[in-house]
Amino acid sequence: MNLPTASRCWQHVARVAANEAVSRGLIRLDLELPQPLAFAPGQFAMLNFRDERQLVFSRPFSILAADGNRASFLYRVVGRGTQMLAELSDGDELSVLGPLGTPFPAPVAAEPVILMAGGVGLPPLLAWWHRYGREGDRAYFGGRDGADIPWSLIDESWQVSVERAGAGDGSDDRPADLPARQDPYRGLVTDCCRDDDPFGGARRGLILGCGPLPMLAAVAALARERDWRCLVSVEEHMGCGYGVCKGCVVPLVAPDASSEAAFVNATSCQQGPVFAAESIDWKRFAGDE
Repeated sequence: MNLPTASRCWQHVARVAANEAVSRGLIRLDLELPQPLAFAPGQFAMLNFRDERQLVFSRPFSILAADGNRASFLYRVVGRGTQMLAELSDGDELSVLGPLGTPFPAPVAAEPVILMAGGVGLPPLLAWWHRYGREGDRAYFGGRDGADIPWSLIDESWQVSVERAGAGDGSDDRPADLPARQDPYRGLVTDCCRDDDPFGGARRGLILGCGPLPMLAAVAALARERDWRCLVSVEEHMGCGYGVCKGCVVPLVAPDASSEAAFVNATSCQQGPVFAAESIDWKRFAGDE
């Protein structure tokens, strides 16, 4: 499956314009750049500090949006780097290298698309939805509970699923100005899509997925089950962003494999992060049987 080529990459010096929580665990970072960031949905940028806090390795973040000279990212605090990021204030400077990576493709006219996102896997799919989404395409987002959902970022066209109930009052921690939103599906986002049966079993579509590795393995399994094409964006840790450190390899099925033991390693940052699901060796990558 041929994927789009990457856009031209630039090194930018950016200033923080906003750095605010959009759910209990997710934070939106808005940066002002000296020039527009021309990206395709699915691409990412490497961020680093420009003072004594500079990290040995930059951190990769999928691009959520770009409007004029402002670019937006979504992250969760999971370690020292993202904790330092959460402590930034308006006007603080960051180094931005991007856009990088292979993006998701534009839709094909006759092929409906299903978007399936989880957690910090939302940015590339939300960007795709805003740029390409059409009537007949379907979008799903999965979180742990209602407080984990970035309600302000996704509109009513997205079907939301939660793995457990929220505060117990039936609101699922939704903002008061969203009373018309339908109740979230209780369960995994893949089960939500399966029960929703968006194409009624009559049409062959394309799934685009991004989220935690177990979710991606489940998305790939659902695609095999329904005979849908499937592309996934992996969330491997990237140290350099341009294929040198080899810290983000994904095992792919060797094209000329003579046995199940044959595979090749691909770098997420250059050959990905978007891969055709059928090209990934899921047994090695996710322990998927």
